[in-house]
Amino acid sequence: MQEVKKIENGIIIDHICAGKGLELYSLLKLDSIDCPCIIIKNIDSQKMGKKDMIKILDKTDINADIIGYFCPNITINIIQNKNISKIFDVKPPKYIKNIVFCKNTNCITFAEPEIDHIFKLIDPQSRKYSCVYCERIRQ
Repeated sequence: MQEVKKIENGIIIDHICAGKGLELYSLLKLDSIDCPCIIIKNIDSQKMGKKDMIKILDKTDINADIIGYFCPNITINIIQNKNISKIFDVKPPKYIKNIVFCKNTNCITFAEPEIDHIFKLIDPQSRKYSCVYCERIRQ
C-alpha cells in the first residue's frame, strides 16, 4: 500500500472517484493559485478500492459547492500544524452558479452571455440538476 506524506497546513480533498482528480483540479481552477498542489491518482483505499486525492498546501478555504456538485462521498480535511482541525463531508448543493453551463442553445444564457448560469438540484439521489431558466436537465 502506498504511503502519502502529511502536510503541515492546508486542505486535503479526499475520496475523489479514481481518475477524476485532474478534472476536479481544473473545475476548482487550482492551476491559477500560488499555493503548491499535489494530485495523487489511483491510490489504494479501503473504502473505495482506488481513489484520487488533492492536497493544497498553505490554503484553508475552498469552494465546497464545486466539490459537492462534482462527486459524491468526497471529504475535505482542513490541516493545521500537521493535524486535521476540521473534516467536512460534502453534500450536493441545492443551487450551483457558474460552475457548469447550460448546453441548451434556446436557453436565455446563450442569447445573454453575461447572465449567471444557475442550476437547481432536482434529484439528490441521482444528483441531477436543471437550469433555472430553461429547465434542461444536466447530469
